[in-house]
Amino acid sequence: MSAMSLLLNVLWIVFGGLEMAIGWLFAAVIMAITIIGLPWARAALTIALYTLLPFGHTVVERPTGPGAGPLGFLGNLIWLVLAGWWLALGHIVVALFFAITIIGLPFAWAHLKLAGLALWPVGKDVVSR
Repeated sequence: MSAMSLLLNVLWIVFGGLEMAIGWLFAAVIMAITIIGLPWARAALTIALYTLLPFGHTVVERPTGPGAGPLGFLGNLIWLVLAGWWLALGHIVVALFFAITIIGLPFAWAHLKLAGLALWPVGKDVVSR
């Protein structure tokens, strides 16, 4: 991780990234408790870590494997109804607060990317840049 990514990640955690990562973790725990929600719990845990340290990482589509194809589409649809909309809403609200200042724009952009990811997370992988 570069020095700039490290600095941005530390600032991110201090100014709201930790709270949103906890929201993702909470969603993962709720999904894991239901047993049926284990595939969504895995996706939510992956994105909770990405939400905690977004700078220096990116999200890519997984072309094959778990979450790809028609089952992944169905999984994302169920996720959207159960948890995706409120996580996306949280990211959008936080992004609006960060967008007020010029210094907060990189954080607002990161929250908007995470809001899109919150709506459709199954079949995605987080990779280092």
